[in-house]
Amino acid sequence: MNQIEVQIKMKITPEQDNKEQSIDLVTPSPELTTDAVEQSLALSPWRRLINDFIVLMKPSITLLVLITTAGGIWLAPGEISIYALLASIIGTLGVVIGANTLNCYLERESDKEMARTKNRPLPAGRMHKNTALSFGLVITAISLLILSVWVNQTTTILALIAFISYVWIYTPMKRLSPQALIVGSVPGALPPLMGWTSVTGAIDLGGIALFGILFFWQIPHFIAIALYRQNEYQKAGLKTIPGEYGLKNALWQNLFWSVLLVINTLVLLPLQITGWIYIVIASILGGYLLYLALKGFVIEAKNIWARKFFLYTLIYISLLFAAFVIDAGPRNPKNQIFNTYIEK
Repeated sequence: MNQIEVQIKMKITPEQDNKEQSIDLVTPSPELTTDAVEQSLALSPWRRLINDFIVLMKPSITLLVLITTAGGIWLAPGEISIYALLASIIGTLGVVIGANTLNCYLERESDKEMARTKNRPLPAGRMHKNTALSFGLVITAISLLILSVWVNQTTTILALIAFISYVWIYTPMKRLSPQALIVGSVPGALPPLMGWTSVTGAIDLGGIALFGILFFWQIPHFIAIALYRQNEYQKAGLKTIPGEYGLKNALWQNLFWSVLLVINTLVLLPLQITGWIYIVIASILGGYLLYLALKGFVIEAKNIWARKFFLYTLIYISLLFAAFVIDAGPRNPKNQIFNTYIEK
């Protein structure tokens, strides 16, 4: 088997007095295919162990954190030493890696019930749970120490809040209430604020605006995932907005949070954080996001629409932070990234 298989299941679901045809589209990531598992088993023990640790870190999430943290540093007023710059990025990534690892530890049983997670190291039995637990706790402690010593206490406290809220509040709450999504969006939105406070040492309107972008972005992003993977979430016992409140409610919430997201991206201009280059790009990206959100109400194949919306949210946030970089360069040629001091 050399290709990723796409499994399409047709089912008829009652919607009040009408019947709606939906398509359950499941596209496993490469790590979940039989080939990927076989290749992993064929590796040497050390390489397999390294690969398993990388999976625990959730590379896609870690990459997003890297981008958004750097974006916060880039946009923040003031200058930062090269040591603090590196410590901010390494420390923030370390805390996120630790939180992701402990999330995998706590969800090792429910991960067995979902196609996209069942081949992770813990549910697949390739790593002992205590190994993951120790790794997560140690790397978090070291990362918090790095932030405390080489960055500042404000950023350290934010990192600690992110860790606690994600691991000990959001993760267990997912089995109790769909509102866990709102709670989980707080730690997910803290990296750009942490980048900002690494430079300024304080929480102000600019940093809060960046926090708001990631906070509002995550909610429609994860509503879309829950729509096209609803069966898996239900099997794993996880509460979601579409699962608990229904399709129409989920679509309205998706639109509501998308509107708040677009508004939040535009307030950066009056706050003098960005200029017109960014605003033009953000307006185009936001306009298409709202178009897709509205399209969800009329399109029949909801699951296919949800997956397309989910994929666009990834493109949207990547291009939005690219717009930060493009805009900040000509506006501020003495940006702190290129004007770091070797000594504070």
